[in-house]
Amino acid sequence: MANHFLFCIVFILIPALGTSDSILSQFRNIKIINGIEIYSIKIDCKVTSRFAHNVITSRAVNRANMSKEVIFDVDLPKTAFITNFTMTVDGVTYPGNIKEKEAAKKQYEKAVSKGQTAGLVKASGRKTEKFTVSVNIAAASKVTFELTYEELLKRQFGKYEMFIKVKPKQLVKNFEVQVNIFEPQGIRELEAEGTFITNDLSDAIKKSFSGKKGQVSFKPTLNQQRTCANCSTSLLDGDFTIKYDVERGSPNDLQIVNGYFVHFFAPTNLQNLPKNVIFVIDISGSMSGREIQQTREALLKILDDIKGDDYFNFILFGSVIYTWKDILVKATAENLEEARKFVRAIDTEGATNLHGGLMRGIEMLNTAYEKNIVPQRSTSIIIMLTDGQPNVGISDPQQIQESVKKAIKEKYPLYNLGFGYGVDYNFLEKLALENKGLARRIYPDSDSAIQLQGFYDEVSNPMLSDVELNYPENSVSDLTNNNFKHLYDGSEIVVAGRIVDNDLNSLTADVKAQGADNDVTFIAQGDVKETTEALQEQEYIFGDYTERLWAYLTIQQLLEKRITATGEEKEKLTAKALELSLKYKFVTPLTSMVVTKPEDYDNQAGLADKPIEGTDIFIACFTKGSQITIWLSLK
Repeated sequence: MANHFLFCIVFILIPALGTSDSILSQFRNIKIINGIEIYSIKIDCKVTSRFAHNVITSRAVNRANMSKEVIFDVDLPKTAFITNFTMTVDGVTYPGNIKEKEAAKKQYEKAVSKGQTAGLVKASGRKTEKFTVSVNIAAASKVTFELTYEELLKRQFGKYEMFIKVKPKQLVKNFEVQVNIFEPQGIRELEAEGTFITNDLSDAIKKSFSGKKGQVSFKPTLNQQRTCANCSTSLLDGDFTIKYDVERGSPNDLQIVNGYFVHFFAPTNLQNLPKNVIFVIDISGSMSGREIQQTREALLKILDDIKGDDYFNFILFGSVIYTWKDILVKATAENLEEARKFVRAIDTEGATNLHGGLMRGIEMLNTAYEKNIVPQRSTSIIIMLTDGQPNVGISDPQQIQESVKKAIKEKYPLYNLGFGYGVDYNFLEKLALENKGLARRIYPDSDSAIQLQGFYDEVSNPMLSDVELNYPENSVSDLTNNNFKHLYDGSEIVVAGRIVDNDLNSLTADVKAQGADNDVTFIAQGDVKETTEALQEQEYIFGDYTERLWAYLTIQQLLEKRITATGEEKEKLTAKALELSLKYKFVTPLTSMVVTKPEDYDNQAGLADKPIEGTDIFIACFTKGSQITIWLSLK
């Protein structure tokens, strides 16, 4: 499975034989499983200024002479918010309603009290959450499922990416992916490819871009889907990938639409800052075997990528703390070769003195700056890898958090990588977020070393540090985060906010940061009239995208702040995030979606929650003679 998904669709029922004599050859050797024919799957994506609005529609018919179960199964990116779901059975539509979690739970329990029962299933995985609906439909009945979700596409390594997992496990009469992209800056490049694409299937991919518009479609015929001329099995099994980037005549793109603005900042052709990186590695006994082997493999590849003006060191923690060198050293050819020998010899021993390892790394960085061992105009990061929980030295998570935060003093970010499922991920996440970093789970698999190296690649090329985006105080309000410790090459900073001056014709933003040689300033100018005219040029923008993008970013950041907050501050953050989730109809960790049939349909109900890392999210409802099941879980 790919490391990144925009979305993936998995339908596990196989369509039935068609009836048109004129296209009989198309429908030859199509199996019918359980009497259900899923005759249409369409994935429609509208991307406006990086903000993706996705609608997935599946249609099925029961060809059997009795009631049968139909399943709609979708994997969504963890960063996406579901905004709508409807199910239409024989022309009657049953909508999903997004409510505060407790209110939704009460509505669900009311339905359950009338005879339904609930079940629980746990699933876990890398980048996706599973949304599944199953419903029993009568003989000859039709059902249409429609799911809508939204997400801000993230720029990494110079491109925005969509990963569509295509795996219908069947031949589908009408299978279509349609992506329309609109970027006011203009589209510079657009790629579309699939891991399963053969010479015959390549003709089914159509892509084009000109100016501000780009289109990609994938619409294979039944014969193109077949694994062989007379086969009833499908070739569609793998990743369908769309990548694009925009024209960058300026590092800034400031758009103002209907009282909201969004500012994209991604400078190019800047010299990268030298970096100082300390790797703090868990070598406790639980890391033995494949985990330590893959860690060594990843570190050796990382050493190949470290640049000559970087400084680095390794700290190992088991029961005892070991350091490769007493101080940070420059990445000379001699030091790199010596480091490779050290890494090859890393082995496991003892318990987990996580606090001791981290504190040694922080002290080493602080000393390096105090004694001018590293360049003053450089960036520093700590990358910690652990597979367990602290059990030697200071082991209380709260004490560790307080100690680390006091020592780092917001001077550099801490990135925590949790290897496997034995870690206290919530603790690692809080610890990282409190220190300007982030946490990432490394999944125990054959590609764990690639996951480790992939994370390092994301943060290995800092272009700017201490980036601050400022706007006129009397013109804007409700800004999303506008201060960033680092900007990495190939990434992008996004800030959004409200316009409070109704007579505003233009907006000026002032961007300040530290570069490799000196402090830098960028000026961004956004014009209301220009943005309005640009948006009138194309036909597939969805609603007020700037407002929804602002709401999406605001909710994401409120939820992130909520992780480390306590007491009254946490209550305020929760209340604000809940208010916006309900207003903009986002399924977040504070809301749930309820799907309830009317009273004359036995009041069946289903509940969908937004899961968080390590939780069980599955609610199933069963009634006499018929069933609806809806769940959302980690995948």
